[in-house]
Amino acid sequence: MIRTRRDFLAWAGCAVASSTVGGCQSAGRRREAAKRPNVIFILADDLGYGDLGCYGQQTIRTPNLDRMAAEGMIFTDHYAGSTVCAPSRCCLMTGLHTGHAWVRGNARVPLRDSDVTVAELFKQAGYATGIVGKWGLGEPNSTGIPNRKGFDHWFGYLNQQHAHNYYPDSLWRDEEKVPLANEVTPVGAAGGVATRRVQYSHDLFTADALRFIDQNRRRPFFLYLAYTIPHANNEAKPDGMEVPSYGPYANEDWPNPQKGHAAMITRMDADIGRFFARLKALGLDRGTLVLFSSDNGPHKEGGADPAFFDSSGMLRGCKRDLYEGGIRVPLIARWPGRIVAGSGTNHVSAFWDFLPTCCELAGVPAPQGTDGFSFLPTLLGQPQAQRKHPYLYWEFHEQGKKQAVRMDNWKGVRLNVAKAPNGPIELYDLATDLGEEHDVADRHPEIVKQIATIMTSARTSSEHWPWP
Repeated sequence: MIRTRRDFLAWAGCAVASSTVGGCQSAGRRREAAKRPNVIFILADDLGYGDLGCYGQQTIRTPNLDRMAAEGMIFTDHYAGSTVCAPSRCCLMTGLHTGHAWVRGNARVPLRDSDVTVAELFKQAGYATGIVGKWGLGEPNSTGIPNRKGFDHWFGYLNQQHAHNYYPDSLWRDEEKVPLANEVTPVGAAGGVATRRVQYSHDLFTADALRFIDQNRRRPFFLYLAYTIPHANNEAKPDGMEVPSYGPYANEDWPNPQKGHAAMITRMDADIGRFFARLKALGLDRGTLVLFSSDNGPHKEGGADPAFFDSSGMLRGCKRDLYEGGIRVPLIARWPGRIVAGSGTNHVSAFWDFLPTCCELAGVPAPQGTDGFSFLPTLLGQPQAQRKHPYLYWEFHEQGKKQAVRMDNWKGVRLNVAKAPNGPIELYDLATDLGEEHDVADRHPEIVKQIATIMTSARTSSEHWPWP
């Protein structure tokens, strides 16, 4: 059992060492070994690197996710697409980082007809495709709605602000708005606060996702389950951590938002346990790859305090930062009989690797021009066959615009790009300074120069996301 940050780091080191044994396989042999599994990708919303027991959390209870890690593989160096919602999900769906992605910030910019998604590729390979939860990449009747981007089934929130409210008065099922029994006072363009709370959206999502599995159990399927936990209802301000019950934390001497934060995560964990039970009951357990991650780091909204539970773990920063705490996220992968139980990897990967990984699993070619590399070799214990990134790149279009690059163990961060496009770059050695406390840019000018070149070359211009 991992009980402390030190335990986590010690375990991760051992697990990573154990995962480096194995020979090289061709992509064709890996596909044969994979045999077209079902794929379930579960995405939490604003869950921090340190919010799970298997990543060192000592207070919030996550027994099912911890068991998932014990039965599968844990990634120590995995990154979200961005430090906020919409661009991160765009990277996940399209295999492009924020220097190339169509959606690079939290705005109502829909995916285009020309943007190819993971779901479209799975559908091409004959999979049933479903999404449940939060989308954020296309408003009603736009080119970006899920049913027009490869998903056979869709249930949830299209709009990010609408998704703040856990007790909405409606949700979308395919292209139809479905009324719910909740009563809501509107706040802002799409937000709201419920005055009558009857149906908790997270519970509806779990039920719908279980039905999708039941209905498609006899054919290969891809399910994207994009939960909104533990995002806050920002419009409810200090009461934004909305949950039906504080559960095992009800009697703790904590502020209510922190009780809500913990209860949300434990509630989600319990429902994830239901998915594994259902897969086993249907005889699908060994034929299903399940991945779990988060869209960015922990938030400070709705009364939440990421410091209270040490939600960023040993990392600096949180949501809206391009320091590690804003973009490094958990990734757990479980696939009985294929992924070695209790294994781990420090392979440096990111959301834009998901699309090519799925293409290799499904036996279809990945689109030209994507930024990702399949991490299937890592999953199958073949690190010698794993292609590695020369760098990872992020740009962020709030707070004066920011850029970040990870190159090997070097991490470069440039702030206030709007004012100083060629301004100073902070440099950190993640091998010795995971918390990014010591800027060593003045000692490594050649590394800074390389990162500056990447920051210029890694991006393309965008009509929606102008750059100085």
